[in-house]
Amino acid sequence: MSQEHPPQAPELAVSEWFNTPAPITLEALRGKVVYLHTFQLLCPGCVSESLPQVRKIERLFKGSDLQVIGLHTVFEHHAAMTPVTLKAFIHEYRITSPIGVDQAGDGDVPVTMARYGFRGTPSSVLIGRDGRILHHAFGVEEDMVVGARIAMALAERLPGHVEEVAGEDCEGGRCAIGGTGA
Repeated sequence: MSQEHPPQAPELAVSEWFNTPAPITLEALRGKVVYLHTFQLLCPGCVSESLPQVRKIERLFKGSDLQVIGLHTVFEHHAAMTPVTLKAFIHEYRITSPIGVDQAGDGDVPVTMARYGFRGTPSSVLIGRDGRILHHAFGVEEDMVVGARIAMALAERLPGHVEEVAGEDCEGGRCAIGGTGA
């Protein structure tokens, strides 16, 4: 999404959480970059490509203020993809990031899936520190592209949170070599 003012990310509608002691809200995560990925445990692309990519993201950005959140968004095979089955899946695939179960909607499309306009799984959304959507994707993107987007989002700071280096040759957040001051 390349808009001057990207839209605010809608809040998650989750019926049950795994791998977190308390429910997570995007509002509470303001100031952090959020990588939200959707999956279904019976989705071949999710199991073979998306979830391994998420593990790489977690490993590469460990120690940063990136919050990875999984959203199990079931729009088909409802009887087979219950929270009990998901719990076993999370254990077997050793998924450690928080996973929410997308709240059932009026029809087959879950609430968060409808709010974000997801076309299916896997899908992902990169949310900036200010809670705005930076990127929205359907399918699995190349690892380097995803990594670059996340790195750029992590490098951005919110207004008022800029750390300036103080020194006699520093001005406007920049420091010159050799005392030139520019």
